[in-house]
Amino acid sequence: MNAFSPHCTGRCLLLWKYKIRMFYTHLSAQKGLVGTLYGSHGVLQTVQSTHQAVPFSTKKERIDMSEYSTEYIRNFSIIAHVDHGKSTLADRLLEITGCIPKASSNKQVLDKLQVERERGITVKAQTASLFYTYEGKKYLLNLIDTPGHVDFSYEVSRSLSACQGVLLVVDANEGIQAQTVANFYLAFEAQLSIIPVINKIDLKNANPERVEKQIEKMFDIPASDCIRISAKYGTNVENVLQEVIKRLPSPRIEENIPLKALLFDSTFDHYRGVVANIALFGGEVSKGNKIVATHSGKIYEVNEVGILTPEELPADKLYAGQVGYLVAGLKEVQEAQIGDTLYLYNQPVEPLPGFKAAKPMVFAGMFPVDQSEYNNLKSALEKLALNDSSVSVTRDSSAALGAGWRLGFLGLLHMEVFNQRLEQEYNASVIMTSPTVPYKAVLSSPKLIKDYGAEEITIVNPCEFPDKTVASEYLEPMILGTIISPDEYLGKIMSLCQTRRAEHKSFMYIDEHRIMLKYLFPLNEVVVDFYDNLKSLSSGYASFDYEDAGYQASDLVKMDILLNGRPVEELVTIVHRQKAYSAGKAICEKLQEAIPRQLFEIAVQAAIGSKILARETIKAYRKNVLAKCYGGDISRKMKLLKKQAEGKKKMRKIGNVEVPKDVFINVLKRHSDK
Repeated sequence: MNAFSPHCTGRCLLLWKYKIRMFYTHLSAQKGLVGTLYGSHGVLQTVQSTHQAVPFSTKKERIDMSEYSTEYIRNFSIIAHVDHGKSTLADRLLEITGCIPKASSNKQVLDKLQVERERGITVKAQTASLFYTYEGKKYLLNLIDTPGHVDFSYEVSRSLSACQGVLLVVDANEGIQAQTVANFYLAFEAQLSIIPVINKIDLKNANPERVEKQIEKMFDIPASDCIRISAKYGTNVENVLQEVIKRLPSPRIEENIPLKALLFDSTFDHYRGVVANIALFGGEVSKGNKIVATHSGKIYEVNEVGILTPEELPADKLYAGQVGYLVAGLKEVQEAQIGDTLYLYNQPVEPLPGFKAAKPMVFAGMFPVDQSEYNNLKSALEKLALNDSSVSVTRDSSAALGAGWRLGFLGLLHMEVFNQRLEQEYNASVIMTSPTVPYKAVLSSPKLIKDYGAEEITIVNPCEFPDKTVASEYLEPMILGTIISPDEYLGKIMSLCQTRRAEHKSFMYIDEHRIMLKYLFPLNEVVVDFYDNLKSLSSGYASFDYEDAGYQASDLVKMDILLNGRPVEELVTIVHRQKAYSAGKAICEKLQEAIPRQLFEIAVQAAIGSKILARETIKAYRKNVLAKCYGGDISRKMKLLKKQAEGKKKMRKIGNVEVPKDVFINVLKRHSDK
């Protein structure tokens, strides 16, 4: 095959262009060439203008990482509130450093998932190694782009564990938002250097002076430290790279020790298994090394190491202070434990402390639409759970829906994104039950404590909620919510919070017109629709973030839904006693609309123990048994009607009510406005 005639497929052509580009990137770096890589005529013209024939190879070009000592490395992350321009800033940084060619089509380059591009949000943190020359010295800048939505704060904490500094991006128009505050304190607690960046200064209503005052008041960072940029147009973005080099420290490593690496993220490849993202805090690793995972104690042989640019670029070795990827034949979901420490075989080291572990806040049941697809769904679920390690998975079963799983998520958006990824990436159709939160019950006797092995038990499935004979007290999860909004919506926001059993904690003005409220909420009151209602009543200007605040005693009850006196296990829910009536009535009304009519009457009831709270009746179809009766034979008509009534009564006793599967998905949606 000719050197410049790859296979005639689009995939091979793209691969060929990529390899040629990587070769000339390395060549230009060695010879000090500038501007030869991306001309107006693209990569092909550049190749021809060099007059050098480079044979097409099926092997990736390797990069020598030994020339980047620790003092010339900077590991940093971009953190911000959702839609403040993190991904756009990352695109410009990739262009300036030559990782990607400058093009108008460069939008969300690091957002590789289909769901990220459709929703316009970052779901999974992505890593990219940038090469930048400053004052005649070559620097390696490892960038980690992070999500901005509150549900994905775990992704942010994982990213920060591999960094020494962050870029805190704030919108010049919107100013500081709730997630901005939360992300700042995540970075502050991790003792990272923080560079504030004010983005979108090109907007008509941008007010960077106001935002600088907010940053100075909220975070005690001088206004002079802020960098004003427009990521969309590239204004002053190169200055950000220079400030990263000047202000952020080089990685803190341990001298004279063997390999000590933190596994801070992972993805699943169908052919190679787990691709682990690692940050080296000591030693070095190369192909052929035998490594050990501290958590499992298993031994693996390294097949490939490299960096992400953002595409995978293999290297001969990775050294202390660097961030890259590692392929070592990890095949099982349980083997790649996020936060685990990797070390060389027979050369153990002290494990790294890792970072804040994921804590599921929302639980829901997942079942295949067709039970014959159970094994396929199980395989897809395991692979996706490896790519998203913040999801907890336990087996579950239902009389109506069959075998399935109970999954734990970080929030409602996280649950929706996970479900969407299952459909898009694995073509899996599933039934998701209504989300619930984890409750706790304090056991009432020493015998029960001995049987369960603990004084408290956690309930993630409402069907397992114990009664008062077992539990002396019930606890519900609480969160400390932060709301930032223009002050004109203060009254509406306080009214909304009061309806959700919230306890007011603090109030302050962050500037002349914006306020910050803190409330202690029961998690169950905000997990489903609170954010949507908050956005609606504030015309979209309010932002919301929350953090875990432990558990608090509460008057909780288990509410059963009865169909003709028979409880439906899938519709059991846990509610606060004060809201039991409104919740039960809403569910009964929903079921009355959803369940098809039968030949007999159906009583739909909400009950707490033996007490009926609400009832709706689904009327029976009625056959006209008097259709063939003529004249005035009243006794015969009465006999026929009585016989019909007895038949319906008997049918109601022995008849089964078939509840459509989609009812289990929709019926328990919150009806807090009723």
